Amino acid sequence: MSEVQEEILGEVILTEKAAKRLLQIRTDEDGDYLRASVAGGGCSGMNYNLTWDKELGEFDKIFESSGIKVAVDLKSLLYLKGMTIDFSSDLLSGGFQFINPNASRTCGCGTSFSV
Repeated sequence: MSEVQEEILGEVILTEKAAKRLLQIRTDEDGDYLRASVAGGGCSGMNYNLTWDKELGEFDKIFESSGIKVAVDLKSLLYLKGMTIDFSSDLLSGGFQFINPNASRTCGCGTSFSV
């Protein structure tokens, strides 16, 4: 597999619906980068975090998807590589949805996972 193919497979991707919703909730005080990260916790062991950030870390990896710059620190990238973030406005299961090929198990609400 070429480096270019590996890079494409390693991206964090936003669907158009997710990007549209993120831009709707972003304020003027928020940063230019959407930071996708993971933290310990949740019912499956790890939680997804999405925040706006103004500054980049030295080792952040930057992806551009659906017109939004996504920043991911190297530790989180191990768990988020190849993930797609979608959005649903469904009344019962609406919100951001994380389609993560690295997750071996997810919780019922979809906001935590284990690998």
